[in-house]
Amino acid sequence: MRFNIFTQSDVPEKYRSNFSHLYWDIAWFGVLSGTAVNFLNVYATRLGATGLQIGLLAAMAAIVNLFLAIPAGRWIENRHTGRAVFWSSVLFRIGYLFWIPLPWLFGAQGQIWALIILAFLMAIPLTPLGVGFNALFAEAVPARFRAQVAGTRNITFAITYMLTSLIAGYILKTLPFEPGYQVIFAIGAFGAAMSSYHIYHVIPLEETSPLPSLPQADSAPRTDSPRGIKSALRLDIWKTPFRNVLLALFLFHLAHLLPTPIYPLYFVRALNLQDNNIGIGTALYYLSVLLGSTQFRRTAHRFGNKKVTGWGTAGMALYLFMLAAAQNVWQYYALSFLGGFLFAMVNGAYINYMLEKIPPTDRPSHLAWYTIILNIAILASSLVGPVIAEATGLVNALIIFGVLRIMSGLAILKWG
Repeated sequence: MRFNIFTQSDVPEKYRSNFSHLYWDIAWFGVLSGTAVNFLNVYATRLGATGLQIGLLAAMAAIVNLFLAIPAGRWIENRHTGRAVFWSSVLFRIGYLFWIPLPWLFGAQGQIWALIILAFLMAIPLTPLGVGFNALFAEAVPARFRAQVAGTRNITFAITYMLTSLIAGYILKTLPFEPGYQVIFAIGAFGAAMSSYHIYHVIPLEETSPLPSLPQADSAPRTDSPRGIKSALRLDIWKTPFRNVLLALFLFHLAHLLPTPIYPLYFVRALNLQDNNIGIGTALYYLSVLLGSTQFRRTAHRFGNKKVTGWGTAGMALYLFMLAAAQNVWQYYALSFLGGFLFAMVNGAYINYMLEKIPPTDRPSHLAWYTIILNIAILASSLVGPVIAEATGLVNALIIFGVLRIMSGLAILKWG
């Protein structure tokens, strides 16, 4: 079955099925993200979770990914990328079903710790999914179409995220506390299942797939002939120019994620927002992501993915500065709308920037190291973010994190 929601008149016929399924995949992922994922930390906060416990929800996955990223990259290398990514997504997303009955089984603290444990278990299949999906995207989308597909995926995600976050906010306002969250967890689990269905239909293309047995004459040979731990860990990658990309992206992710554990604390305890307020703010944010994504392809082609990533990261500091100054729900709505434009650019550009720096014949190992630095950033931000907020106060912490975003953006431009 062919899906033609988006115009693809300029796309060769052989690519259209992949592109359509990638758009549907991210659309259903937007349903999951706008409901279950979007309100998870808010739910935990209303259950009485501390900043540390909210941080642990992300830290558990990061810990697992740090240990499994390299083995996952090796595992992906020896398998059909599409099938490996699909089954990893299925095993990972089954975990969302277990969120639904938690209010029937545990009290408040029991639910918080159950969510943390589930996050740990779900992280095991999440690791090959994270490594493999970027490789699958590169294999399924020719380089000349990646900006177009990434921009359209951003638009699609923004639409479904925006709509479902509004619906989720209305549900949470209408239904009692725990039943309302069970409904949006169920909606999210359905979205996760449909996303995996479309991942199954994304097929790597012959001309973009790596050919490990036939190294390119004009590319550097892979340095995996020596035996031992250095070969197994692919430490040779850190002797290539990709090292600077890894370090720059680590700073980017760290600066981007540091405020994540304190957002729900600030929304609920400082701004006194209700669930429907957060839903409306999220919808406005992704409305601006939608509008910004329509300009991503043109912007990326004009300035290049590296410059868009660097300047966009520095610009995202404005969201934190404005949030620190916000005092009521209307200011929160305004800054939510403004904050999405730069995020749309960065979110579309940084993956393409990274893929441009990776040899086509050696993607899984490079992406495994990217997964490691991403999860070091997740782990560090999950644990350090709440500590900084407790030591300096929520407002000062947001300002500090904004300055770090500016510094990380400049680092990408100079050294990335």
